[in-house]
Amino acid sequence: MTNLTDLTVAEIRDGFRAGDFSAREVAEGFNANVAAAKALNAFIVETPDKALEAADAADKAKAAGETPGALAGVPIGMKDLFCTKGVQTTAASHMLEGFVPTYESTVSGKLWAAGAGMLGKLNLDQFAMGSSNETSYFGNVISPWKRGGGDNAALAPGGSSGGSSSAISARLCPAATGTDTGGSIRQPAAFTGISGIKPTYGRCSRWGIVAFASSLDQAGPMARTVRDNAILLEVMSGFDPKDSTSLDLPVPQWEANLSSDLKGKTVGIPKEYRPDGLNAEISAMWDRGIEWLKDAGANVVEVSLPHTQYALPTYYIIAPAEASSNLARYDGVRYGQRDLPDGAGLQDMYAATRAAGFGPEVKRRIMIGTYVLSAGFYDAYYTQAQKVRALIARDFELAFEKCDLLLTPTAPSSSFALGEKQADPLAMYLNDVFTVPASLAGLPAMAVPGGLDAAGLPIGLQVIGKALDEQTVLNASLAIEERSGFTARPDKWW
Repeated sequence: MTNLTDLTVAEIRDGFRAGDFSAREVAEGFNANVAAAKALNAFIVETPDKALEAADAADKAKAAGETPGALAGVPIGMKDLFCTKGVQTTAASHMLEGFVPTYESTVSGKLWAAGAGMLGKLNLDQFAMGSSNETSYFGNVISPWKRGGGDNAALAPGGSSGGSSSAISARLCPAATGTDTGGSIRQPAAFTGISGIKPTYGRCSRWGIVAFASSLDQAGPMARTVRDNAILLEVMSGFDPKDSTSLDLPVPQWEANLSSDLKGKTVGIPKEYRPDGLNAEISAMWDRGIEWLKDAGANVVEVSLPHTQYALPTYYIIAPAEASSNLARYDGVRYGQRDLPDGAGLQDMYAATRAAGFGPEVKRRIMIGTYVLSAGFYDAYYTQAQKVRALIARDFELAFEKCDLLLTPTAPSSSFALGEKQADPLAMYLNDVFTVPASLAGLPAMAVPGGLDAAGLPIGLQVIGKALDEQTVLNASLAIEERSGFTARPDKWW
């Protein structure tokens, strides 16, 4: 009999509807996997009862002859950045430890309304700030992958959505939510051999998601297949009057329109994404991806994105600036942690609360953001960064006059050992070098696995599309998925 936890979202959905198994059997299987994988530290809070409750409701509705929801019978993981009513939401911080929302985020509410069940809240970099999942107050997540050749070093699952990527790859859940500010869906997906899509900015509501950088944050799905991402994205997307940046547009039928036939499409290859010293295995995988898209019928042209070299410094001015503003609310007064030393005044309480509640990386970004927003440096840094951001977006507009989509690497390397880059923030920030430009431009972009490197670790390719053209991004990703034949999974060691 097939192990139910090896099934994809589409297979679970279709098998449940066909009566091949019950929703409760699926939920029990994933609950067991979650309970057996504590060593990965992928979950901050486990909610097996929530998964079973949704499963029993799906089974009861099916028995009554009711039409099942789009995700009936499918249990998922929820990144602990999404507020979940009655379930602790921490953003992996000490600041919000013990915070139990009385409301549901729009995205999670849509998923529950579609019949999905919650297996638990997934670990992440604190306040989504990090690329390795090492900044969590609750300890780092460990990738389920190991290097070949007897190297037993624990590897990073990517970040900030490392709990999501690790859990999906290890078969602790068939899919999960992620958020992507500068690559936090795509880079973890690449590191763990799964897929994930950051939709066009505004496709998914940000209401009820703990904010990092409001002009960049975007929710999206993560799963093992392109089809599964399309299924989840249809449920997660849609206009939300509670979010002023939400796009008032109908949700396309992405799954029904999936096609790996790219005849008539032109793929752009940005020359700036192949700098001197690019990892040879990453470069070779990129070349294979180009051939796969040609095989799918696409034409290939070289394009230029000349301001790419400024994307990373631009991002690390704008994102910390917005973070310093968003995180000002955590002051010990309104909600969250409060540290009140004996005899302390108001300013002392602010200082003590924020010193104890935030980790080193969060403090670093708040300090950078406060600096670039200060009166003496606002024009020199923040205003200039916004101008460069506009130039980066314009680069994409000009490139898309010559092509329909872009193909690039997702990350400059495969996964690295935990602790390897922790002492060098700049080296850590370079993990976002290929993902940040699309985030600054608000464009849809997807990571899809291409194969394994010489150490037996996954390498991902990135497809970037025009604004609102998630369909072409998904279709090109499907073409890569079909041709790569990627079925590798980590050996179980946990």
